[in-house]
Formats: sequence, C-alpha cells, structure tokens
Amino acid sequence: MENLLSIFVKSVFIDNMVFAFFFGMCSFIAVSKTVKTAMGLGIAVTFVMVVTVPLNYLLNKYLLTEGALSWLGEEFATLDLSFLSFILFIAVIASVTQLVEMIVEKFTPALYNQLGIFLPLIAVNCAIMGGSLFMQERDYATCTEATVFALGSGIGWWLAIICMAAIREKLTYSNVPAPLKGPGITFIITGLMGMAFMIFMGIQL
Repeated sequence: MENLLSIFVKSVFIDNMVFAFFFGMCSFIAVSKTVKTAMGLGIAVTFVMVVTVPLNYLLNKYLLTEGALSWLGEEFATLDLSFLSFILFIAVIASVTQLVEMIVEKFTPALYNQLGIFLPLIAVNCAIMGGSLFMQERDYATCTEATVFALGSGIGWWLAIICMAAIREKLTYSNVPAPLKGPGITFIITGLMGMAFMIFMGIQL
C-alpha cells in the first residue's frame, strides 16, 4: 500500500506530466482559457490514461516483451515483439479516445463543441503516450501499480490545466503587455509554475 501511495504522489507532483516533462502542451495551452473547458478536457485525459496505461501494460507484459509469448509454447519463448510497442500503444489510445469522443458528444454536446478539435486530438496527446512509455520503461511489477501511476499522471495533468485556466481567467482583468497576451504570458506562467512544482522534489518517498 505504501508503494502505491508513493507511485501516486510522485506521478501527481514530482513527475507531473506538464511541469516536469512538458508533455501535452498543445492542448494545455489551447484549452486552458476557461476553467469549465479545462475541467472537461482534464477529466477526458485522465479517463483515457487510466484505461490505456493498464491495457498497454497487459499488452507489453503478455505480448510484446521477450519471453512474453512463452504461454503459447516453447517455440515462442524467445520471441521479442517490443518493436511493435509504439504501433500497438497508439492503436489502443486512439480506440479509447474515439470512445470518449462518442460519449462526450452524446451526453454533453456543449462541452463537445467547446473542446472542438482538441477532444479527438487526445489520441496524439504526448502526455498519454508518455504515460504508456514511462510505464514500460519503469517496468512496474503489477497492473495495479501501472493503474495507480496512470491515475496519478492523469490527475497531475488535470491539476495543471485547472490551475492554468484559473490563472488565465484572472489575467483577463490584468494589464498584460500587448505582445505577451495569449500564448506568450501562458508560456511564462507555465515556466514559473514548473519551477514552483520543483519544491515537491524534496518529498521523501
């Protein structure tokens, strides 16, 4: 249990996808104009990550890594399909993203219209792909650990975009220099928030 808590806290604060690795910056910058749309996209990204990372963990463990196919017979024991990781990971992410897009369009059409092109672009959100690749690199022992990591990473990205949206809403009442309005001031704030999140590196887990 302590190990799962450590993985969760690290993925939310220390290894935050936005402020530690700057993953998913396209949608982070574009959709963080209002808290409402940021909330919707944050939920969608978290859901997709929580579903895809465990699925890709199972694919990696029982299909892709060397010796993973030993359950099919001795002749498959040395087969290594890890070169297919990118293709299969992306296929899983794209499939789940399509499902999320259909659900959002069906039940919350207003949010669907607000998110626009950035909802289907979750499929190419590098934060989600990064989650699967980090899972593979860190070689988590169980699917539960991979799921907790996915949940923490999703919540970390969600937290980042909500904080940014709240700040940007306040900035509408601020006297921002004309050349810095829009993405300019957003990038500056992202850098400052990234430095602020570095304080969490002192957490001993």
